[in-house]
Amino acid sequence: MEFGYFTLSDNHYENNDRSSNQFVADITAEALYADKLGMHSAWIGEHHFNSLGVLSCPDLVLAYVAANTKRIRLAPAVTVTPLHHPIRVAEQWATLDLLSNGRVDFAAGRGYDRREYEPFHVSFDDNQGIFEEGLELIRRLWEADDRISHHGKHYSFDDVRITPKPVQRPLPTYVGSFSKPSIELAARLGCGLIVAPFAAAMSYGGLKQVADLYHETCAKLGTKPQRLMCSYFTHFADTKAQEDVQRARQIRYYRECVIPALPGDPKTAPPSYRYFVDMVDRLGKVKPEDLTENSVLIGSSARITEILKKVEAAGFDEVILYFNVGLKPHNQVKDEMARFMTEVAPAFGGAAKDNAA
Repeated sequence: MEFGYFTLSDNHYENNDRSSNQFVADITAEALYADKLGMHSAWIGEHHFNSLGVLSCPDLVLAYVAANTKRIRLAPAVTVTPLHHPIRVAEQWATLDLLSNGRVDFAAGRGYDRREYEPFHVSFDDNQGIFEEGLELIRRLWEADDRISHHGKHYSFDDVRITPKPVQRPLPTYVGSFSKPSIELAARLGCGLIVAPFAAAMSYGGLKQVADLYHETCAKLGTKPQRLMCSYFTHFADTKAQEDVQRARQIRYYRECVIPALPGDPKTAPPSYRYFVDMVDRLGKVKPEDLTENSVLIGSSARITEILKKVEAAGFDEVILYFNVGLKPHNQVKDEMARFMTEVAPAFGGAAKDNAA
């Protein structure tokens, strides 16, 4: 099982004196450090208007990382594709794949925050359809050798061919999923899947159930299953006092960053987001002692290894690790990243040794 660096650039906290510019600089340094440590990948989220996170251009940050590394894979987590025209998305990530010599893993999602849609004048209520049509188009544009035309419900154009073309054919593509329609879309298009353990537990019972549903759907549609990935909030703690601080950090993230961003009001949540209503209700009530392996990695290296062995047994190929959550100081983030690669990663199939080669 491989391990990557992951961030959603959460910075929407009360009494927060860390500027968005400083945090983007920290994240860039952490992604470069992930390469130095031998991590497999760097996954950087897209957020706008400081609604939850502050990093609006993962493609540009990853282009900088690409220019200063030779090995680490580069990925958005995720590109909120309905906010962008699919032609432009296809061009941008194909260009990064070329410049990085085939190191892009592309991940797409429709997001969950209405506040990020409204200034772009994109329909949040209809974003499932926009998302599906756009992702199909992006992949067609990458794969087509000749010019193509398209006339759909949301996008229409004639006689288009993107340049440059991606180095990887096909370019690895993942769907970020909280729901069954996204799992079905990933299976239908032959994409990999990225899931959050806490959402998997709330919606399906756990990661194993999500893996089973994905493979069953691929079998039903006659498509080949691709890689399965999940993200995990990650906190090292060796004493009760350290654990208390880390649990409080995680709860603050849920309450100040996540809950305001999610469609939790049953009166206004679109039908395709209704499952978030219960999720928001449960997150609002969660206490520090309620945090389990269904949502976070917290504790000693041995405890984190024990949890990840279950993830590996469920059939997951990679875990991307969210260290810099909840205003965790930059130096502490780097220390925990290094500790993970020294004390945890070697327990998983020699991945750390292979990555360091």
